[in-house]
Amino acid sequence: MSIRPGAQSGRAARFEILISGGPHRGGPVGIFLSNIPDGLRYTKDHEWAKLEGKRARIGITDHAQSELTDVVYVELPPIGKVVKHGEPIGTVESVKAVSEIFAPVSGKVVEVNKTLVDQPELVNKDPYGAGWMVVLEAADPKEASSLIDAAAYRRHIGE
Repeated sequence: MSIRPGAQSGRAARFEILISGGPHRGGPVGIFLSNIPDGLRYTKDHEWAKLEGKRARIGITDHAQSELTDVVYVELPPIGKVVKHGEPIGTVESVKAVSEIFAPVSGKVVEVNKTLVDQPELVNKDPYGAGWMVVLEAADPKEASSLIDAAAYRRHIGE
């Protein structure tokens, strides 16, 4: 995901706050953590992929949506479009920035989340559920092995 600065928002980013009696992972109490589910694969550009056989359901991470703040528009590719790994497949526009969504694997678009046309805020409310964006039929399912797991993604974003 590539972010270009735009208008600023007064809304605070959504984070989970750790509450504990002592430091966590060597950091201070009250560290902000994003929601990063195990079982998904991630890109360093902040997309996630849920592998479902030869298909990959794709969206942006909780970390990405919190950096963007209020999502106001989502542009998705047409069904049938063939994309290559790393190519832009759509955009997410927020009150703060416009960001491209990149294909985590090569394949053909077989499904898009049309609900996001009228309810783009679902990307903020439920990025791993109702806020998913695209389903790709993977050209080579083995290509997904280049994606990182949840632990590596946490390290990537500094958590």
